[in-house]
Amino acid sequence: MPSQISLNEHLLTKGNLSDDLRHLICDIARAAKYIQFALRTTQAGLSGTRNSFGEEQLKLDVVSDDIIRQHLCQSRLVASFSSEEQKDIIELDAKAPFTVAYDPLDGSSLVETNFAIGSIFGIYEGAQLIGRTPREQVAALYVIYGPRTLLVYSTGNSVHEFLLDDVGEFILIHEFLGIADVAKNYSPGNLRAIHENDGYKKLMETWLDEELTLRYSGCMAADIHHIISKGQGVFSNVGGSSYPEGKLRLAFECGPFAYIVEHAGGAASDGKQPILDKKITNTDQRTPIIIGSKKEVERACKILAS
Repeated sequence: MPSQISLNEHLLTKGNLSDDLRHLICDIARAAKYIQFALRTTQAGLSGTRNSFGEEQLKLDVVSDDIIRQHLCQSRLVASFSSEEQKDIIELDAKAPFTVAYDPLDGSSLVETNFAIGSIFGIYEGAQLIGRTPREQVAALYVIYGPRTLLVYSTGNSVHEFLLDDVGEFILIHEFLGIADVAKNYSPGNLRAIHENDGYKKLMETWLDEELTLRYSGCMAADIHHIISKGQGVFSNVGGSSYPEGKLRLAFECGPFAYIVEHAGGAASDGKQPILDKKITNTDQRTPIIIGSKKEVERACKILAS
């Protein structure tokens, strides 16, 4: 084996996947390199447009979405794709083997603060997204753009982490990452909901009383990566009056992360059922999520239900 293992080499030897899926993941990784360059060279600020859900777009949202769309089209491996920045599912070639759901730049509002942000991808076999469950994903991955650019993927054979080096190659730094059953850190999103959701308020009081360490950045990709890199922790985002079903979207964010976290030995629930078993009914579908260390997710669900 080479002294430094590239993403492509790792996919060949450890990924347990088809050549088509390997090529698609490498194409997505190549798109991430262009996004990383755009983050360093594109001026931040609003683009003057709104995405399909009425949210104001940053210039980098649009640039990142265009980069990924271009690479998915050029791959010739994508039957259809759905982006958080676009209203419609885009159909390319019904005979192609995969469908991709992605958030091109999670946490983009944090760009001007220079916090870590990310891109999130879920890959399905076939030409359909609607009607599927995240458990049907054949791969999921995310990229973190911070002091270092990192790529983390799973194809069902554990979870593996790569660093973008100075010559533009993703090199393996950790493989077979795992998440412990017990959490020491917590990342609570949508804290406004504690005023309307008694269970969520009780959960926050429990974590405070037990002196768990607060780790929350405002970017789901960065907060989930913190759990994976530290090997423990719990992230929560549940419903309140503004977002009764939670703020985060099933297809673009929660589904891919649930797949990755469960293959690292963790768990992901909406409070009632595993995120991986929730059927995707539309691209704007939102869901509550509690994700991370298995025993802490189970306990949080019980407290929320009470």
